[in-house]
Amino acid sequence: MSAEEDQRSAAARAVGETVRASAAGATGSFAAALPEHGPLPLGKAIRIAAAAFDEAALAYGHGTDNAIDEASWLLLETLGLSPSIAPDYERPLDAEERRRCNARLERRIVGRVPTAYLVGTAWFAGHAFLSDRRALVPRSPLAELVTNDFFGLLDGRSAPRALDLCTGGGCIGISCALAREDILVDASDVSIEALELAHENVLRHGVEGRVRLLEGSLFEPVEGPYDLILSNPPYVDAEDLASMPAEFSHEPELGLAAGADGLDLVRRMLAEAAEHLAPGATLVVEVGNSAPAVAALWSEVPFEWLEFTAGGEGVFAIAREALLAHAATFERTRRFGTGGSSTRA
Repeated sequence: MSAEEDQRSAAARAVGETVRASAAGATGSFAAALPEHGPLPLGKAIRIAAAAFDEAALAYGHGTDNAIDEASWLLLETLGLSPSIAPDYERPLDAEERRRCNARLERRIVGRVPTAYLVGTAWFAGHAFLSDRRALVPRSPLAELVTNDFFGLLDGRSAPRALDLCTGGGCIGISCALAREDILVDASDVSIEALELAHENVLRHGVEGRVRLLEGSLFEPVEGPYDLILSNPPYVDAEDLASMPAEFSHEPELGLAAGADGLDLVRRMLAEAAEHLAPGATLVVEVGNSAPAVAALWSEVPFEWLEFTAGGEGVFAIAREALLAHAATFERTRRFGTGGSSTRA
């Protein structure tokens, strides 16, 4: 084993022991992942941090899916370097930079805080958005739909109107405005805190003239008709919510939980969306792991399940006309939950 590999392995073991001790209720100082002395180029620091992440069995899913990408993102942002530009991996880290990196590594490993919350930004559809605990970390596969000309859903529509339902920090609606100069976007959410973050992101990207933020539950504050409705609503069912990794506990539960089967809000959307859509317009909703529940509950409905080259699944599209054709079914499930009869008059 080389000296570098030995150092990396030792650091990983030390971090793993710290995490296990913390989980067992022990107290004590964090074993710094990055060495305080000796040469430490950026590339080596990233590898050491990634090994520490692996040893600590971190959960990803907030913008990355592996330890190397996660470590790169955290260290580059901490050092004031852009994650979108290839860095000089031979760049040495001085003592102060190591201290700052280790402080954030401690919060990521021991505190299980998502990297986006540690660095204060997250990337979505090629743009950097402010990210903190007021809203979920941006990570929807809908980014690919927005950056790929909306998958043709707005073809032939000039100056289209779009609605970003359950906007959170505003990334989907703002990305729509950045992708197409003639689009007008309403972005709604029930959370005042999330809308405050969305407002900061609207100003950050200079789209305050084309993105309007609305407070209220689902369609309550909106004024259609819209040519496209996009939504990444809460869709985590009760069982999954109870077993989610610790990283997700830092996010607002309001943005995750959606009842026993994850479809509490989706039921309302399907029953109410048609009256807010223009003729020929489309509703697109991300339901993630609740996709099987959607398919089972509305087996006769012709949902189009979208495919993404960059990864991600559980997103359906349905045209206004199909919503109208199955309006009775959607209303029944909205009122009674499963399509069965109610015990109330």
